[in-house]
Order: sequence, then structure tokens, then C-alpha cells
Amino acid sequence: MNIKTVNITFRVSNLSEAVDFYEIVLGLQKKSQWPTYVVFDLRGVMLGLEPGGERGLKKGVPDIYLEVDNLDDLCRQLRTKGVKFLGEPEDQNWGARTAKFVDPDGNAFVLLQLKKHAT
Repeated sequence: MNIKTVNITFRVSNLSEAVDFYEIVLGLQKKSQWPTYVVFDLRGVMLGLEPGGERGLKKGVPDIYLEVDNLDDLCRQLRTKGVKFLGEPEDQNWGARTAKFVDPDGNAFVLLQLKKHAT
């Protein structure tokens, strides 16, 4: 079986606030917008937002991993914009450095920087 993720949709409590967070704070490119649905491009995977959600950390909802080039610098930049992190960046034993944050509705993301291997 060959499965490819093409779209992830979050229900949000305030669509305009969520759009500002993803577009202005995170700097994602908006691809499409309708009155009740907005789509952002996550390097080939579409992230959709639609009304109908509630605020608060979502338990049991899978984390979305976003690979970045310089995790620590990006975390500092996002903190200055008010992004809420759920801890400090940390090295993982599986070869990456990660930091987890949530959007205004509590949807969790993990920023991921793969460690460079010496050659």
C-alpha cells in the first residue's frame, strides 16, 4: 500500500485569527480561500482550516512534523511573535532536534531539524 498525505484540515474557533497565525506568524503561503475554508501549502501537503473548532490543547490528535533548517533560531523568532511552545528545543536519540508548539486552537506541531552527520 502506497499512502501519501495530501491534506490535513483543522477545525478552528476563529478563522480569521487562525489565517493570520499561519500566514503572518508562521509565514506559510496561502493557496486558496473561500468564506469557510482556507488552504495553505506545507511543501506539497495542503493544510486546510475551517470553522467549528474549540480552543485548548488537543489530546489524542496527531502532531504534525515540520522540517526546518535552523530550529533554535526559528524558535527564538516565533517566540517573539507570541507562539506558545510546550518546552525547550531538545535533541532526540533518533537523530533530530525538536521543539513542539501549538496554534491558537491547541493544534500541535513539532519543528524538526535533522542532525548533520560527519563525513
